[in-house]
Amino acid sequence: MPLRGSWAAGPWGRLRPLLLLSLAACAARASEITFELPDNAKQCFYEEIAQGTKCTLEFQVITGGHYDVDCRLEDPDGLVLYKEMKKQYDSFTFTASRNGTYKFCFSNEFSTFTHKTVYFDFQVGEDPPLFPSENRVTALTQMESACVSIHEALKSVIDYQTHFRLREAQGRSRAEDLNTRVAYWSIGEAIILLVVSIGQVFLLKSFFSDKRTTTTRVGS
Repeated sequence: MPLRGSWAAGPWGRLRPLLLLSLAACAARASEITFELPDNAKQCFYEEIAQGTKCTLEFQVITGGHYDVDCRLEDPDGLVLYKEMKKQYDSFTFTASRNGTYKFCFSNEFSTFTHKTVYFDFQVGEDPPLFPSENRVTALTQMESACVSIHEALKSVIDYQTHFRLREAQGRSRAEDLNTRVAYWSIGEAIILLVVSIGQVFLLKSFFSDKRTTTTRVGS
């Protein structure tokens, strides 16, 4: 079942558009989403999960403020399975205790003017076996074992590439923010230096200006 998302705005109103994502029709489903979370806002996602299914939620704040966000995960009965405040990144694995719609939300309601960019990866279920013979008691052939090893190595490479891309995006955001601050600071220093220079010129000029004195002669 596709993942659904709802949007909750700040005190100026609540907006709840549905976000529909196409997932692969297989035993394991995974959603990787990067979205913007405005200040004083909250966004929730919903996923239909069968009982006994193992799920993993991983998230990271890429840009904005102190790179932190609130995260909350609830089961169909509203029981809180996971709750963290002002986290930069985290990962949580759980097994669904019952059938139903599970809900997880990201909140930036504690921020008054800073937008955030959040990435999350939500995996539902485990990957199906690469070969049907993997579930058999008999051993795999040498070629099948090599294919399974390559498949697992490629999955690890994909995970590393994703994390490195996130780090690169976060580092670029911090560098651009630092560059902007340095530019503003340089402009401020230039203005202060100009004002001080002009003030010194006028001050020195006042020291060396000719002061005319008036002499009055008194007749006898």
